[in-house]
Amino acid sequence: MIERSVTHTTFVIERFFQVSPARVFAAWSKAEEKRKWFNCHEGGAYELDFRVGGRESYRGGPKGGPIYTNETRFQDIVPNQRIVYTYDMHRDETRISVSMVTIELKAEGKGTRLVFTEQGAFLDGHDAPETREHGTKVVLDKLVEGLEREANAAA
Repeated sequence: MIERSVTHTTFVIERFFQVSPARVFAAWSKAEEKRKWFNCHEGGAYELDFRVGGRESYRGGPKGGPIYTNETRFQDIVPNQRIVYTYDMHRDETRISVSMVTIELKAEGKGTRLVFTEQGAFLDGHDAPETREHGTKVVLDKLVEGLEREANAAA
């Protein structure tokens, strides 16, 4: 018998970008932009329908390892200001978590402060909040690096 459990958590990650909120928003809202920084594993299948009620999906994993599937539904979008979505994550056929994420984009000087808040339910010990937070920091750092490189090239 499988022992059932749920671990609830909330974590907040902030990042500063030296580009406008519109530029950061574009990096989240356009598939060709998001592919540059979001994919955790090379070669994953990715689709994006960025609108309220739209969906985003990612399916992939390390060579020879488990397949991770992320299914997202956009709940609220305020261009250049806010994105709210819910998603569930599977490892192979097992649902490992269900989360709600709020992304706030705040103009700060000539740049943007991004506030990423995730509220998650981690199921049956298959994933851990600290692992998800670490992975989120890694992908957000990739986004910061990419947009900084772009801003420096334009300067």
